[in-house]
Amino acid sequence: MATVSYAARDSRTMLRRNLKKALRYPSLTLTVVIMPVMMLLLFNYVFGSALGAGISGLPTGSGDYIDYVAPGIILMAATSGALTTAISVCVDKTEGIVNRFRTMPISRASFLTGHVVGGVIQTMTSITLVIGVALLMGFRPSATPVEWVAAIGLLTLLTFALTWLSAGIGLVAKNPETASNIPMPLTFMPFIGSAIVPPESMPAGLRWFAENQPFTPVIETLRGLWLGTEIGSSAAIGLAWCAALSLVGYLWARRTFRTGAKR
Repeated sequence: MATVSYAARDSRTMLRRNLKKALRYPSLTLTVVIMPVMMLLLFNYVFGSALGAGISGLPTGSGDYIDYVAPGIILMAATSGALTTAISVCVDKTEGIVNRFRTMPISRASFLTGHVVGGVIQTMTSITLVIGVALLMGFRPSATPVEWVAAIGLLTLLTFALTWLSAGIGLVAKNPETASNIPMPLTFMPFIGSAIVPPESMPAGLRWFAENQPFTPVIETLRGLWLGTEIGSSAAIGLAWCAALSLVGYLWARRTFRTGAKR
């Protein structure tokens, strides 16, 4: 029990440290918000009429493309949040703070736990702001309070998984620039899914990838929860992907931190 207590205390200390850094240097958090908002504005107001005309039976039946695209762009805020943790961890590594923590009498788990929990809090704050912008633009979910809780819970699980992956990326990246570039494919993978258009409209090979990549079942589950479309097996598949990514990210980040990342 004493070991668990010390680990929890050290993790809280690391969490406070990371949240204070985020408040002092808010540019990364703002970037996580700005990119999805820009995409939301672009696809709704510039491409919305053309893309929406080709989608039969938009979720709410209102004919508004914003109802189709908003869940995918909101999920993009979760993928964009991976950048902040990767950069933050890499900065600590390149400045020698990681090596210093290894020599101190603190829980080895606390460094990564502080970064991951802090990253989840930052990203979920950004997701909340993006949801607010989507609502101002005309996004009209018909979800009940329970469905809202389920949707936010799913986004939190996905954010948790991606944050562990990004922590591992930050430990192996040689510099913050590299740490910011490696997670970029994660940021744009929702576009090669059902975020912007249905996979059915894509060529055969691309359609197969779009239907079987991790983010499509999560997007379809969010649409079902918020807009009442059919979820089917998407929820179970999306949760399985979140669990698998969380486990892989956790094991990778822990192993890399314990063995020492190459600089």
